[in-house]
Amino acid sequence: MTRRVLTDAQWAIVEPFCLGKKSDPGQTGRDPRLFMEAVLWIVRTGAQWRELPEEFGKWNSVFKRFRRWVKADAFYRMFKALSQDADFEYAMISSRRCKHRLPGSGWHHRQGPPLGTRRKRGTLCQAIGRSRGGITTKILALADALGNLVDFCLMPGQAHDLRETRALLQGVNAGHLLADRAFDADWLRNDMLERGITPVIPPKSNRKFPAEFDKETCKWRHLVENYFGKLKENRGIAMRSCKTDQSFTAFISLAATMIELR
Repeated sequence: MTRRVLTDAQWAIVEPFCLGKKSDPGQTGRDPRLFMEAVLWIVRTGAQWRELPEEFGKWNSVFKRFRRWVKADAFYRMFKALSQDADFEYAMISSRRCKHRLPGSGWHHRQGPPLGTRRKRGTLCQAIGRSRGGITTKILALADALGNLVDFCLMPGQAHDLRETRALLQGVNAGHLLADRAFDADWLRNDMLERGITPVIPPKSNRKFPAEFDKETCKWRHLVENYFGKLKENRGIAMRSCKTDQSFTAFISLAATMIELR
């Protein structure tokens, strides 16, 4: 018997966000709690869908249902709904790479067919890139003052952290922004100051006129780093065991939801 994860109290919070309720149009979903447990098992173990224990049902049926939920953005909307009460005395931003487990052929880091054809392109459009650590995906995360995840985005492993920073910080209203020196850019500092947010970012060593920052406040940035440790307790995230960026976003969203419900 596989150990279950969702408690009754947690399920009571998650259930309203599940698709296929009796109040929803269309077919009513069968045993959504068992389905959620099945997806959580995949996220925790990083196993292939074919290895799903029989007690969760036919693996292909569970996988198809998972993909329907992914296309409906159900897991991400669940995560965003439960992360609305953020404490933005401080906002923290950081990134971590996840190395890929390459399950056989078909996972090739190549450009793909020329533009204009109807064939699917390669892995570059799935937030997969090549960095010093190999084939990786970068998670760019925004956390609140308590170190809880508020939002995130995916990038290829070789992409610079600032590439999606503007979009991730859009609409954020905080007292301070804590980040590491990878985010030391004039445009980001000026943008934060114009919005009334104090940047707490260590300057790069090649700065001719390095900006000052509050070293004591900057130490609280360890909270967002600790959060990545919690996420990577799930092997499906640490080794990105899914092929598409949509599915990987769903994995992170579900893991973040479970962390929020602890």
